Amino acid sequence: MDLTRRQLLRALPALAAGVGTGACGYALAGRGSFLPDYIRTLGIPMFGNTTPYQTVEQVFTQKVREEFQSRAFTVVPADTGVDGIVRGEIQAISTQAVSLTDAQLASRYRITVVVKAAFEDVKAQKTLWENPSLSFSDEYEVATPGGAGLDASAFFGQERAAADRMSTDFARSVVSAILEAF
Repeated sequence: MDLTRRQLLRALPALAAGVGTGACGYALAGRGSFLPDYIRTLGIPMFGNTTPYQTVEQVFTQKVREEFQSRAFTVVPADTGVDGIVRGEIQAISTQAVSLTDAQLASRYRITVVVKAAFEDVKAQKTLWENPSLSFSDEYEVATPGGAGLDASAFFGQERAAADRMSTDFARSVVSAILEAF
């Protein structure tokens, strides 16, 4: 089938757009990795925690380990004998009332956690990705009578489900950012 010049000129923009889209570098999230092929074993030591709230670093560290394992990486809790290292530090935790009852008592809070994270290539001895202040939030319904008395330690100590949601979101975001170089 011969195309006339007019038909070719009409088809050219669509063809160019199709070719350009295929080579644009975009991919579905979680499908690729910019990491060198030799990085297969990751060290993820326990995150640091500069807040007064104990155990939050354990939850966040474990979720990051699980997320990398789900992407076929071997993960160890040390920083020796590995190809790459993920380091993190919980820097701040804050609470803010976002909803009040008729009696003007807090009935819903937003908990925000700020985390510093980095990924190091051990072989090349360089940092491939870092973010000095990742911020993640979740909202929490107060379960105490009268809706008073919530602080971050109660959130992380008693409401494990909300902490798990936030740490799962954090882990997915960090792992995707590391693997996709965003």
